[in-house]
Amino acid sequence: MTETTPEDTKKSPLREIIQPFADLLRAPRALWALNLTYLVEGFVYFGTLAYLAMFFNEYIRLNDVHAGWMVGLMTAGITFSMLFFGSRVDSWGLRRTLFTALGLMLLGRILISLSPSLGLLPDGLFSALNLVAALGILFVVIGFGMYQPAVYAGTRAVTTAATSGMAFAMLYAVNNLGGWLPTFMSPIRKTFGIQSALGFYAMITLMGIAALAVMLTKKTLENTLAEKKKAEDKAESAASNEKHTADTEITEAQTSLFAKIINWFKKHPFADPKFSFFIFSLIPVQTLFAYNWFILPQYVARAYSGAWVGKNFETATSLNSLLIFVLCPIVAALSSKARVYNMMILGTTVMAAPTFILSIGPTVLGLFAYIIVLSIGEAMWQPRFLQYAAEIAPEGRTGAYMGVAQFPWFLTKMIVPLYSGIALSKWCPLEGPASTGTMWLVFGLMAVVTPLLLLSAKGWVGKGFKTNSA
Repeated sequence: MTETTPEDTKKSPLREIIQPFADLLRAPRALWALNLTYLVEGFVYFGTLAYLAMFFNEYIRLNDVHAGWMVGLMTAGITFSMLFFGSRVDSWGLRRTLFTALGLMLLGRILISLSPSLGLLPDGLFSALNLVAALGILFVVIGFGMYQPAVYAGTRAVTTAATSGMAFAMLYAVNNLGGWLPTFMSPIRKTFGIQSALGFYAMITLMGIAALAVMLTKKTLENTLAEKKKAEDKAESAASNEKHTADTEITEAQTSLFAKIINWFKKHPFADPKFSFFIFSLIPVQTLFAYNWFILPQYVARAYSGAWVGKNFETATSLNSLLIFVLCPIVAALSSKARVYNMMILGTTVMAAPTFILSIGPTVLGLFAYIIVLSIGEAMWQPRFLQYAAEIAPEGRTGAYMGVAQFPWFLTKMIVPLYSGIALSKWCPLEGPASTGTMWLVFGLMAVVTPLLLLSAKGWVGKGFKTNSA
């Protein structure tokens, strides 16, 4: 019998799985507050997305195409908004930014939920009623553009170098847990309607603001930051000699404006053909993420209308979030020694494959098999994505590469609304004959392009990697 060393215990899969939850119990109160607000927002944001297209269908009389555009306005708008409002936390501070952002999102959600009750006629995309709802979306977009960067900046501010990694993993986990909670919204939606369900989400937003105000007081934040500073001062004191010898003065030679522009383009991450190929090749499989908002709620409600799952479609549309919450730490532990690029190929293949199960036709067993296998594939490759983006970046350029790596996801959220409504109206209409198997066959053929591209370029993209993670 081999004796287990402390190092072996530290690296055991079981310990890695339970560690995030153990650290949660010891987290400072400020971090608890940030996780609570992110849990609430996961509940409200993903729950709202599940209903939004149906809301525009039912109350504002938009067709599937235009309803998809309105959902896209929110999803793509939030990513775009972060470019302009994400830096607010740097100048306003954490508490002011969070409460301003949540206040804007509350106002927007109230406007959306109340818009059908204002007595305005639901007569199309440019009707006064839809413009009021669009104004509500605009408030949510601006607010979320401040909110998410503030939550991540706040997590970084209240954690040390030793605890930040686990803190960010915990943040991702609780947001996915929140995304599963809409499973229990079926009774409210069936009893009072989608408009009332969106009003309920506005009320939850208000309750979340109140809870955050109690938990994240100025004193709590100041105490947490003071404790962090003490810990950092100790670490800085221990490394002071190394820091002193590393200090150098760097001067930049003066160059012409034209030369600076050319140099900027040369150093931009998109100038790296391997990096550009890698991130843009993920767009086909990333469309499956977007279908969770633009396709799946209507598909389940319509294709399974006579079954329990169709009447309670929230169960299916929210299951992915729960599975990701459970699977990510488990898969990460089991695949810790696997090569990153290999996991990207395998994970995107597993994620794309179950789409062909739905191409056979709508069956309850097939639906849940699709969601479960898709979630396993997502857990295999999605956490590795940013890791690979960081690995492929040249020394000192990691931040730039990590930021630009999100651009294709923004494009995906812009592209999918352009055809999701057309696909629904053609193959899964609210009334009339449907051909949902054809729809998912087309989606599956699109998604498998990603693993095929990654596999074909493995020798090129992975060549010359700094570590064995290629």
